[in-house]
Amino acid sequence: MTQTASVWLVILAAFLAANLPFFSERWMIAGPHPAHKTSKPLWGRLLELAVLYVVVGALALLLEQRAGQIYPQGWEFYAVTITLFLTLAFPGFVYRYLGKHRS
Repeated sequence: MTQTASVWLVILAAFLAANLPFFSERWMIAGPHPAHKTSKPLWGRLLELAVLYVVVGALALLLEQRAGQIYPQGWEFYAVTITLFLTLAFPGFVYRYLGKHRS
């Protein structure tokens, strides 16, 4: 896989992973439905978002390791990637909390 293809794969995976918690009512996409309500609470979606951020980061680390030596990152890198991940989650957030849904 080329370097460009790896970058686009990580961006696509980040976009999909950032929006999955807002489009699925199941816990961690494949788990059970929430028992106490008809929908997951916001804190559950944010927790899933954090777990999926780590999963996408692991994918990116794997692809970087296959391409060559892993470059050490500072806190600035993680601050930017978390912000980018939250920005990519915006369409799902708008759909879930700001959009009008028919009953």
